[in-house]
Amino acid sequence: AARTRAEQGTNSACSSLHITIPNMAGDLLIDPQIRWWVILPIVAITFLSGLSRHYASILIQSKKKVETVQIAEGQALARSRLLRLNGKYLTKKAFFMRKQFFCEEEVGYFHAKKRSVPPPNPMTDPSMMTEMMKGNVLNMAPMLAIGGLINWAFSGFVTIKVPFPLTLPFKAVTQRGIELTTLNASWVSSISFYFICVFGMRSIFSLILGDNNDADDSKAMKAQMSGGMSAGAPPDPAAAFNAEREQLEVTAHDWALKNVEEQLLGVTYTGHSKTD
Repeated sequence: AARTRAEQGTNSACSSLHITIPNMAGDLLIDPQIRWWVILPIVAITFLSGLSRHYASILIQSKKKVETVQIAEGQALARSRLLRLNGKYLTKKAFFMRKQFFCEEEVGYFHAKKRSVPPPNPMTDPSMMTEMMKGNVLNMAPMLAIGGLINWAFSGFVTIKVPFPLTLPFKAVTQRGIELTTLNASWVSSISFYFICVFGMRSIFSLILGDNNDADDSKAMKAQMSGGMSAGAPPDPAAAFNAEREQLEVTAHDWALKNVEEQLLGVTYTGHSKTD
């Protein structure tokens, strides 16, 4: 009887007590101080490390020797692109004269120019070996230092939530450093947020430093994966010439200044243009 009364008292107490179990799969309330002590420092570290890598590469890398032939080939490709884009402002005769200069069989510029590019050999070129070592050190040292700093100082924080749902396989990507099986995959840890900043600042670096900059961390990752073998290799003009020749051959001429005199004077002209 005493046991029965005790069970009844326990049941009545549990019925009057509402226990709330937090649901980690739902929304979380993040401390606003994380914005100032975690998110902004990671963004600043990523940005400043990119700037430091860019200017350090300018200081330690030697100037590359550019041959006159390479400059001439680059100018020819630029002229061909301008002809494709702005050829509509030339007369039909002038457009096809320039097109024939580049694309004519056997004697056209893109057919006749067949400069052979020797493959790079680091063993016979000490300067190339030095440039490879400089590039590897410049890419590996900052990556190791910054990765260790982020992992030591900001590991275990939940920073942001992506505005779309993610499945469980994405947890290995978005929640590196956090081992919680009940946490929604849309939440991003501090280490994963660092990698988002690495790949997300390429447009900012291109806007500030130009397109040909060394501040992009993704380029450093690619250089580490390739071993730096592409450093110092001269460009092969054959592939660029073939691609540009194919695009120029299919470009049609549509003169944009047809009957421009009548349009300027506001006169309706129904006849044929004299330049057709």
